[in-house]
Parts: sequence; C-alpha cells; structure tokens
Amino acid sequence: MRWPPNKAWTSSKPIDGYRHFEVSSYGGKGDERWVELIAVMNDQIKFKLPWTDLKIFAKWTSGWLQLPKEES
Repeated sequence: MRWPPNKAWTSSKPIDGYRHFEVSSYGGKGDERWVELIAVMNDQIKFKLPWTDLKIFAKWTSGWLQLPKEES
C-alpha cells in the first residue's frame, strides 16, 4: 500500500457509530508510521492509529464504500 495514505477510508465495523473516515494527518517513518482519522459526518470523532492497522483489509477499506440502508 502506498504512502502517504489515501484520504478516504471505510471501517468494516462502526466506530462510535460511524464507518466513513478521512485522513486528517499522518506521520512517522518505517514501522512507526501513524494516521489520524476523523469521521466524515462528525468532526468530533477523531483518533490516531498505526499505519499497519489500515493495511488490514478485514478492518479497513480504502475509499468510501456504499453502505446498506440499515447501516447508513
């Protein structure tokens, strides 16, 4: 996966009720790289995670996936 990270991400499970996130900042080098994400619909939901977490397809998908109505 390329660095710097893509701007848009979809979580496989809701995080504080949200699944669509944007990268607000990123940094680090090598194994110490990190990404800060912010919920698209609520800018109060913000968190930092290791870059390696975004590479786990079971947790994250690059881009915004269309969600079923019951999840949107």
